This record gives sequence, C-alpha cells and structure tokens, in this order.
Amino acid sequence: MARILVADDEEGIRSFVAEALETDGHAVTQAADGREAARRLGETGFDLLITDLRMPRLDGMALLRMMRAEQPEVEVLVLTAHGTVDTAVEAMKLGALDYVSKPIASPAELRLLVARALERRSLLALRDRAARDGEGDDPLTDGDPAMAPVVASLRKVAPTPATVLLLGESGTGKEVAARAVHRWSARAAGPFVAVNGAALPENLLESELFGHEKGAFTGAVARRRGRLELAAGGTFFLDEVAELRPELQTKLLRVLQERRFERVGGTQTLEADVRWIAATNRDPRAMMAEGRFREDLYHRLAVFPVRLPPLRERRADLRPLAQRLLRRVGEELGRPGLRLAPDALRRIEAASWPGNVRELRNALERAAILADGAEIRAEHLAVETRAPVRGGGTLADLEREAIAAALAEVGGNRRKAAERLGIGLRTLYEKLKAYGIT
Repeated sequence: MARILVADDEEGIRSFVAEALETDGHAVTQAADGREAARRLGETGFDLLITDLRMPRLDGMALLRMMRAEQPEVEVLVLTAHGTVDTAVEAMKLGALDYVSKPIASPAELRLLVARALERRSLLALRDRAARDGEGDDPLTDGDPAMAPVVASLRKVAPTPATVLLLGESGTGKEVAARAVHRWSARAAGPFVAVNGAALPENLLESELFGHEKGAFTGAVARRRGRLELAAGGTFFLDEVAELRPELQTKLLRVLQERRFERVGGTQTLEADVRWIAATNRDPRAMMAEGRFREDLYHRLAVFPVRLPPLRERRADLRPLAQRLLRRVGEELGRPGLRLAPDALRRIEAASWPGNVRELRNALERAAILADGAEIRAEHLAVETRAPVRGGGTLADLEREAIAAALAEVGGNRRKAAERLGIGLRTLYEKLKAYGIT
C-alpha cells in the first residue's frame, strides 16, 4: 500500500483517480488546488504525488518545484489536457516521472503508471540504502549458543509493532540487530533511519529528530524534514537513547504516546508512522534511580527489551567475525585477499575485547597497515588478552581485581570504568564501597 496525494481542481477527476487507486489498496488523499496540496505535503509524508498542472492559487509547476526542493524522494505524475503536452514535458525535466493525458483513458492505464512510479521509488530507496548501509546486512551471529535466544527473541518480536529496547555494551552490534528486526518486519520495504543520540550536539539533535520550519532558529533558512518524518512507513532506530537531555526525553515520551509531533518552530501536527527501536549501553534502571532518565519513558521503550551479549561471552563468533571484518578492511585499503595466520586467530580468540566489535575492527585495520604482505600474524595484532584465573581465588576476589583494573585503565574515571565493566554507575559505587576501593 502506498500513500498517494491527488491534486486537481476538478472534483470529478480527483474522485475518478482516487477510486481507481483505492481499489488497489492505496491510501489516497485529495487536494482541491495547489495550495491545499502544499499544505498536505507539509503535514504528511507521501510516496507519490499526482497533480494537475493548471490549478488556482498555486499551479502544478510551482508545486513540483517546491516538491523537488523539500521532498525530492517523492515520485510525481502530472495530469495534463491534450493541449498542454509541452508543459508536461517541461514538468518531466523538473523531475516528474511521467504524465497522464486528460481525459484519462482507463483506470488500468492509470494503475499501470502508478505501479511503475512506485516501483521506481522502491528501487531508488533500495539503492540509496545499499549505498548508505553497506554493513547493514551483517549476520547477527555465526552460531554461538549465547546468541541463539537473542535471535529467537528478535525474530519473535519483528513481525509485531512492539517497541524494542536493545541493551548491551558499546560495540555489541545493536544497530545490526535493529536492522535485522527491520528486515524481518512488515515494514521491510520502508526506510530504516538511524539517529545516534550521543553523536549530535544537543542544540542540533531536536531539529535532526523532528525537523524545523524556516526561521525557527538562526541558520534555519528553509524548512527541513526531520529523520522521524523521513522514516515514515519504516523503522526509526534511536541509538544511545539514554544520552538525551531531560527536555528531549519529555518530547520523545509524547511522540511515543501520541504518535504525533511538530517540527521545531512549527504548529502543524505530523504523524509518526514508524516502528520504534531504541538502544543504550547504559543501565537505564540505575539512571532512573539517579534521576537522569525518565521512568515513564523507559517503560514506553522497554516493551520488549533484549540484551546483546559482549564478544567475550560469544567466543564461537570471534573467528568468522574477524575474517569478515578483515575482508572489509582489505577492500577499503585496496588490499583484497588479506588473511589471518593461525597464530593471529589464536590471539584473537584469547583476547577480552572490552570494546567489542569496534575494538576488533580497529585492531584488524592497524594490523593490516603494519603487515607487509597479505598474511596478518599475531605480532601485528595489539590486543588485550584475558587475564588467567588463578587457583584459590574467589569470585569476589576476581570481581575486585576486575574493578581495580578497569579504574586503572581509565585513570580513575568511575563513569568510564562502569561503562567498560558493563555495569551501572550506581552498581559500581556500591561495589567500590563493599570492596573498600578508593
């Protein structure tokens, strides 16, 4: 089903087009002139615009120019009378896919043109996603038993509209998991849009999420659609959600509750037609206890929480993951054919990888640069190996040593130590007190 806007000042034409397309299951919105069509386009995301060229208040050419400036991803078909074919050709130069001569010969002809326009839009979207998300089809696992319940849970929830909260240390593949849920969902043909809550400055994050109107703030020289609006019909992935400032948490809660939002500086209410997936490497419950994360927002997000285990808990995935990452590194460096020597594989499998997949990839890239030939040996890999377990030590002893080591590695920064250990800051404080670590 596609969302189609039909703009024509002749009610009979609008009704004919709407009826023909609704029979195919499309959702059709009608506009009686160009000004109303522009307003509808500003309120809701559409897949296709079918517009007459001659309309009062705002003609089809002006509407098309506005579309190409603000929503270039929307396909356009133009309706034209027999005497204005030259104008229709001009519209096609501006980006319209095709034109339909009035009177329309038959509903079948119209449906055929619409199907072709929608097919073209899907192909372009697939091409853009393939270029943008080159790593998006990575497998979740290569067969480690620790990942079996994770994959089963994600496959179970994917066909439903339930909001998913992915938990786990940084670099455990939360975005890969989110993309897998999207691929397995009913929204797979729609866009997958990801925003990292920690990667953007606070003053830009709200505009990035919700978009803004012209003049909303200094530098807002034109209307801009936000990522949430661009994700309409697909999946919206909000990574590092725990990093959002309190005011933005409040706005996000409202969007989750009402499925509606406004652009920054705007008054029009837009629909949030997205499937929500959020992720964090923090402990949300510890942050709630500290007053840094809204409890009501957590419960809205954690409808279906899933924890992704770190690499140290999924040893069977290490070897195939490393080989796959090295192939990618080799392609990027212009050195295809790079391979891991047996001693390098043993070293990788013995390492602790506190930074998970990101640390592994960085280590492989450094090794590829250091190696003169195609073979990566252990000597090229600078990795942190697991500390051997000494006989006679209790679990408490090992935990105390791990906490002390983490603090030493980050120069005593407790927040960073908690992140490295994969525990909440409050939990770390409790353990520091219990073990007498100062």
